[in-house]
Amino acid sequence: MERAREDLNPRPGGPKPPALSMLSYVPNVKEFNRCKYLSKCLKISKKVRGVEYAIRDIVSAAREVENNGKSVAYLNIGDPVQFGFQPPDNVKQALISAIQNGENYYGSSEGLPALRNAIADKEKVKGLDVNSEQILVTNGVSEALDMVISSIVEDGDEVLLPGPYYPPYASYVRLHGATPVEFAVDLENGIPDIDDIRSKITSKTVAICLISPNNPTGLIFNENSLKQLVDVANEHDLYIICDEIYDQIVYDEKFIGIGKVAKDSPIILLNGFSKVHLMTGWRIGYIAFNNSPKLDLIRENLPKLARVRISSSLPVQHAALESITGPQNYVSEFVSKEFVLELLKQKGVLTVHGSGFGEKYGSGHFRIVFLPNMEILESSMNKIEEFVH
Repeated sequence: MERAREDLNPRPGGPKPPALSMLSYVPNVKEFNRCKYLSKCLKISKKVRGVEYAIRDIVSAAREVENNGKSVAYLNIGDPVQFGFQPPDNVKQALISAIQNGENYYGSSEGLPALRNAIADKEKVKGLDVNSEQILVTNGVSEALDMVISSIVEDGDEVLLPGPYYPPYASYVRLHGATPVEFAVDLENGIPDIDDIRSKITSKTVAICLISPNNPTGLIFNENSLKQLVDVANEHDLYIICDEIYDQIVYDEKFIGIGKVAKDSPIILLNGFSKVHLMTGWRIGYIAFNNSPKLDLIRENLPKLARVRISSSLPVQHAALESITGPQNYVSEFVSKEFVLELLKQKGVLTVHGSGFGEKYGSGHFRIVFLPNMEILESSMNKIEEFVH
């Protein structure tokens, strides 16, 4: 700030500053919240300057391109609902019915009891030792992550993150005064580098974070990898934070929940309804605490944060309850390689399912060729677009 004042008020006889366009001679001026003069800006926290979310931050650059008359194809945000997928009608109706039936008040801070029971049942099937009292419903996984990180880190602490990782993990760690430390993952073989993890654990390390299936790579840790990670965390008395939001969006690889190897380890599981349940805009997720005595303190204290923010949307919780307990056939329709066969049946366009080119990296894609003439290609693209929507 002092340097900025010097630039605006040059010494007598010194060079004159450029024309009054702050962007032309002051770096990072956008940090200062569009202040006309830097000397008039009030202080902001150092912590908030470390917050970033690449997936959405990049949109500002796209808008500038659009303002210059160019069209932009947005492939940055993984929102299935914006690409033609919708929650099933029974789930939509559950939301509408909850509103019509007067479920429009503040709910329990910990979440709708029936929903907490249903979530606990789901996670038990995946192997986690959990009951409804160990479930806390949140406004999406992002709020869940914020609550967990703010409950376990102090200034100067470190949290291990898998590389690459989902950006909010590092941002929330920085926001609460800690340092994110990235550990290596063998993307070719789908396993974490245990030696690298051990080398990066220090007296300041408080937690290891996992995302499986991973965002952004899609990598799924196998049972042995999960067990190794849990063992390392237990050796050093670290929290294990595991994000399983994509647990049912898998193709040819088998998903193993961390609960299968958890035993009584201090595992905090994060999950939600945005992806599998196609409820991105409704913002609902949850925290599940494994039945570990090492988690007694955080189980007691983290819910204070839920009470401070009052509650999650009650009508949305009723919809989530219907989504998790109602028919599940739409999930397989969303992720199945039957996409290719259904496209052929409905639109007469033949493609090839990606898993036919290798289960590990091909799944989740389909292959087309660009050899036909432009008329055929345009017609085929239009049909694919119609089918998706």
